Amino acid sequence: MKIQSVGIIGAGTMGNGIAQVCAVAGLDVVMIDMNDAAVKRGLDQINTSLDRLIKKAVLTAEAKEIVLQKVKGSTNYNDLAGLSIIIEAATENQATKEKILQQIDEIVSAETIIATNTSSLSITKLAALNSNPARFIGMHFFNPPPLMALVEVIRGLQTSDATHDAVIAMAKYIGKEPITVKNSPGFVVNRILLPMINEAFFVLAEGLASAEDIDAGMKLGCNQPIGPLALADLIGLDTCLAVMQVYFENFSDSKYRPCPLLQELVAAGYLGRKTGRGVYQYAT
Repeated sequence: MKIQSVGIIGAGTMGNGIAQVCAVAGLDVVMIDMNDAAVKRGLDQINTSLDRLIKKAVLTAEAKEIVLQKVKGSTNYNDLAGLSIIIEAATENQATKEKILQQIDEIVSAETIIATNTSSLSITKLAALNSNPARFIGMHFFNPPPLMALVEVIRGLQTSDATHDAVIAMAKYIGKEPITVKNSPGFVVNRILLPMINEAFFVLAEGLASAEDIDAGMKLGCNQPIGPLALADLIGLDTCLAVMQVYFENFSDSKYRPCPLLQELVAAGYLGRKTGRGVYQYAT
C-alpha cells in the first residue's frame, strides 16, 4: 500500500505544518478547515514557513512554488474522496474528533487509511466509530511538524499490519523518524512530558522560583532546549490542560491532577503564544 496523496483536516499550526512536510516530500495534499479564512491562514503560514527555508538556503524559490502547487486548500470534505490517507489534525477534543472522523468515514473508500494526530485520546475508541477500524491508526506529529523529526505511530487494538506498515513507510518517506507505540493515554512522549510541564506549574504556583528561573533551571540543569513553561506556551495551555485531564480521568491517579494555576490561566483565555499571553507575554 503506497501513499501518494494526503488529506489534512485542520489548517492550524499542526495541520498546515503536516501539509507542508508532505508537500515538500512530493505528495499531493488537500488541507481542509471549516471556513475560507482558516484555510487562507493555513496556506499563508505554509508560505511564510517556506520563505524561512529559502532564507536558510534549505529551499530554492523554484522549489517553493512547486510545494505550494502541491497543497490545495478547501472547505469541502468531498475533496477528500480518492486520497490515499486522511490525517485528522483538529483540536484535542473527543467530541470534535468523533464528529470529523465520522464525516470522513462517509466520504472516503474502505481502503483509505484514516489517521488521527491526537496527542492523548484512545486510538481504539476512535477506531470503533469507523466502518473499517482496521484502517484506522494514530499518527502523532510534534510541534512544529516541519522541524520535529519524531512521529509516534499508535496502533489501536483493531489496526491492521498493512495499515501500520504503510504509515511507517510514509513517515520515513516524508523525512520523519517513526516509533511504534501501543494505545494508551498520552502514548510515550506526552505521557512523560506533560506531567513534567504540569509539575512546573505547581512549582510556579508555590512560588519556589520565577517562571524565568524555572525554565532556566531546566535548560541549564537538564540540557533541555526550552524550559517547560515556555514549552507549555508553545504547545498551548489549553492543550496541556486537556491532556492532563485525559490522564487524570483514565488513570484515576492523583499524580495526574491538573495544576489549579494551569486551569486558571486557561479559564482567563491566556493560552500561550497563540493568544499573545500565557505564562509569558508575547508581541501580537
